[in-house]
Amino acid sequence: MSTLLAFDFGEARIGVAVGTTELGIPHPLETIAAEGNDKRFARIGELVAQWQPGALVVGLPLSPDGGEHEMTRLARKFANRLNGRFNLPVHLVDERFTSAAASSALDEAGLKGRRQKPALDQVAAMQILQAWFDSPAE
Repeated sequence: MSTLLAFDFGEARIGVAVGTTELGIPHPLETIAAEGNDKRFARIGELVAQWQPGALVVGLPLSPDGGEHEMTRLARKFANRLNGRFNLPVHLVDERFTSAAASSALDEAGLKGRRQKPALDQVAAMQILQAWFDSPAE
């Protein structure tokens, strides 16, 4: 059994989710909204120390047709930094439509509009981790 931390990378916020390979059920953890990479990576370091993950999962934003763009490049850079700082395997997962799925899930839970903002990124990270669990290649 291995614990995984998943990240929905954004320039303003990073959503974080956690789950185990044994259960294959992700849970939203938190949204990191700290300004500056040093503060963001310090918080991620605290989460890595607390949860002791065997691997990390990062959502890879792609255009609807699967093409790459600037946020794809930034997410890859973030994933490389995670690997370099924490010396853990980092898996990239196609995150197309995860924010829409997260918003829909929050709608169903009764959180609509602006009330979704505090939870949206971590629920998107949960969707990313679920996609990793569901991937037959993994």
